[in-house]
Amino acid sequence: MNQPKPAEPGPNIENTGLRRELEHLSPGYFALVMGTGIISVGLHDVGQEAISLVLLAIAAISYVLLWVLYIWRAIAYREAMLADLRAPDIAFAYFTVVAGTGVLAVRLGAGGWMDLSFPLVLFAATLWFVFGYLLPWQVLMTRDGRPILARTNGTWFIWAVSSQSVAIGMSVIQPYVTSGKYLIGLLAVMSWSVGVALYVGIAVLVLLRVVHFGITPKEFEPPYWVSMGAMAIAVVAGSKIVEMESTPMIDATRLLIAATVAMFWSFCVWLIPMLIGAGIWRHLVHKVPLKYVPTLWSIVFPLGMFSVASINLGRVDQLPVVEAVGHGALVVALIVWCIVFVAMLRHVFLVWWRGRTASS
Repeated sequence: MNQPKPAEPGPNIENTGLRRELEHLSPGYFALVMGTGIISVGLHDVGQEAISLVLLAIAAISYVLLWVLYIWRAIAYREAMLADLRAPDIAFAYFTVVAGTGVLAVRLGAGGWMDLSFPLVLFAATLWFVFGYLLPWQVLMTRDGRPILARTNGTWFIWAVSSQSVAIGMSVIQPYVTSGKYLIGLLAVMSWSVGVALYVGIAVLVLLRVVHFGITPKEFEPPYWVSMGAMAIAVVAGSKIVEMESTPMIDATRLLIAATVAMFWSFCVWLIPMLIGAGIWRHLVHKVPLKYVPTLWSIVFPLGMFSVASINLGRVDQLPVVEAVGHGALVVALIVWCIVFVAMLRHVFLVWWRGRTASS
């Protein structure tokens, strides 16, 4: 007697390739929204509104589509999702959900869509609070026989990025709040401070990992660029806090934060040649193939964030040279975005085509 064929989990996907992509969907894919959104912010800041709106539309569509795919994956491939949540080298990529929400909220706020921006900022803050306790707990309590320190990598910096994105979001909504401005100021300073502290702690862990276990060219993946992006977003968040309306917490920390952002920006500049050199070491010296992977968006976002940080710092502190650097970096970030976006579309098409060919 023939046994009935088991049903596919979740909604039926005819294409085998797409089904495999869904099962192994990267936890950090919201970096697509982060990178697209922050470049849209930069273009808006320099007056390129038409291109900025195109990227905003792409970021918004990507945001909705990714939520659909993440929820779909959680239902259809629950075990794969839970495995990612417990994997030290993958789990922290889920903080891109927080940062992506925050960046999209900031761009919508800059365009005057506060009815959309306000709830997204609150949603990002809620996700940051929940993820900030649950994800580290899942990772640090993992005991699978492999040392956690050896699996520390650049994705851990996204935890700090998500914290800074909440600080920027608070600065965006404060002018539109009629009561409770002191609480908004408190949350902005707290999330900025937590983000800086997390950056320092994660940097120490990553350095310890490199010193004790080393790092191969294959292991030096694009998320290590977030080490620069996390510092750049601290510059933007700090600049925004300095400009916020007076509250007790803002007034108590304004001078301290203003004094740090220029140092943070300088550290970003120092990191960039090192990261470029590491890329040359990885791809040209050791011939690691350069192909599309979702983590490439972890390069796009830091480049975009550095450009916005430079433009903001240059304007706030009246530093024309720094602002000019930001304009140049924005052009580079936009070019890199175009390359990665086209590569992503090509990858999706090839996966669909190969799966369709295999099933026919």
